[in-house]
Formats: sequence, structure tokens, C-alpha cells
Amino acid sequence: MARLRSEPLAFVLTLCAALLLFLHQLNVLKPAEDFGMLMLAPAQDFLSAVFSGIDRQFAGFRDAQDWRQRYEERQALIDQLLVENTRLREKEAENATLRELLSFKQANPTYNFLAAEVTGRDPNPLLRFILIDRGSSDGLARAMPVVTARGLVGQVIEVYPHSAKVMLITDLASSVNALSQETRAAGVIQGDVNGGLVMRFIAQGEKIDKANVVLTSGLGGRFPKALVIGQVQDVRQRDVELYQEAEIRPSVNFNALDTVLVITNFTPEEK
Repeated sequence: MARLRSEPLAFVLTLCAALLLFLHQLNVLKPAEDFGMLMLAPAQDFLSAVFSGIDRQFAGFRDAQDWRQRYEERQALIDQLLVENTRLREKEAENATLRELLSFKQANPTYNFLAAEVTGRDPNPLLRFILIDRGSSDGLARAMPVVTARGLVGQVIEVYPHSAKVMLITDLASSVNALSQETRAAGVIQGDVNGGLVMRFIAQGEKIDKANVVLTSGLGGRFPKALVIGQVQDVRQRDVELYQEAEIRPSVNFNALDTVLVITNFTPEEK
């Protein structure tokens, strides 16, 4: 029954379509078509603008993604180059230190040196010690002097099988007999609370000047002679006191120690 009702409807629709096509061919419908196109033009323009905007949005999104990807790739390359540059700079600094130590060893053939790496420091700011990676198994013993190419560092005070503890000359308990290279004025180098060095017990009649180089004197037998300690920065003199004092700038940068030399063939006279 439904099929019978739909057949006339289909026939009517087909007939209308054929009639409209025939009228279109004769241009009878052209005024109506033009009017319809005119009415639909704003909607078409609006839809065209909307879809164009959507296309631009997606294009911009794709461009942003491409830009971000390129940025991340370049940033990764920059990071890689920075790491490589840092590694090369560290290697260059290490090689420079080793060249200095080798030159120092060659300039002091009377001593036997054993190179050691600094592996630790005492966290107490008033206790100035370092740990090195050489010990009794390497031939180290207590009281052996420790130096760098720039000057005196300190003295071994404790020895373990594979490590040792070194007291720096900046420690408050350290004392080193010293003299001015230029005037031969003698005194004792001691550490101060600020981590620097002071030359004490300089007789009032002795002459000592700023910029004088201070060396170990060898007196007392605890350190070899003529090791560089530092340079006079200031002289403190008071007529009412028996001794002068001099502030000494250390020749060694104790905050940047990484490799040191232990003098293994010097026998100190322990006190």
C-alpha cells in the first residue's frame, strides 16, 4: 500500500524536475535564478570568509608547530655545543695545570714528586685541610711537603692506605719559617681567621717592603728552602711592639686546587 502511494509522488517529482530543466534550457527561469544568486551572495561571501579564516588558522597552527620544532632542534644543538665547549675548556685547563707541574718538576730535579688529585676539603671554614688520592701504598708519609707549580700548599698530617690529609699553610695551626727574598728579613708564616697569611715575628730592625717575595727559609727543617709562599701586601709596624707583621698574598689559589705534588724524598724534622 505504501509502495502504491509513493509511486505517484515519484512520478510528480520527476515530472517537475524535467519541467524545470526544460525551462532552464529556454532561459525562462534566468530572472528567478539571478535573483536567487543575488540573495545568496552575502551568505556565500560570509561562508567563504569563515572557511578562509579557518584555513589561515590551521596554516598558522602548522607554522607554529614547525617553528617550535625547529626551535627545539636548534636549542638541543646549542646545548650539545655548550657541553662540548665546557668539556674542552676543562680539558684545556687540566692540560695547562699538568704542563705547569711538569715544568716545575723539571726545574727542581733534586726533589722526587708524586702527583695527587684533590678529592675533598674540610667543611669547617676554620679548619683548612684537603684530602688527596695518594696514601701509604704510594709511599706517602706524615710531614711530607705538598706544593704546586706556584708555591707551597701545606704538609701531610695523616696518611691512609690510599689517601692522605694535608694541612694547608692557611690553617690557624700552621707555621712556616720564612724570609723576604729581597731583604732576607725573617719571620714565621701563619694562617689567619680570614683564610689568608700573616708573616709574624719580624724583628723591628729588619727591613721588609710591599711586593717582596716571601720564601721558605728552611729553618727548623720542616720544609725545604726557597719554596715560594707569596708576596707582601702590607706591613704593619708599631714602635711599641717588639715585632713587625706583614700581610702576605698567597701565591697559590687554595680555593682552586685540583692537582698537587708531594715531595717524597725530603725528610722533615718533626717537632
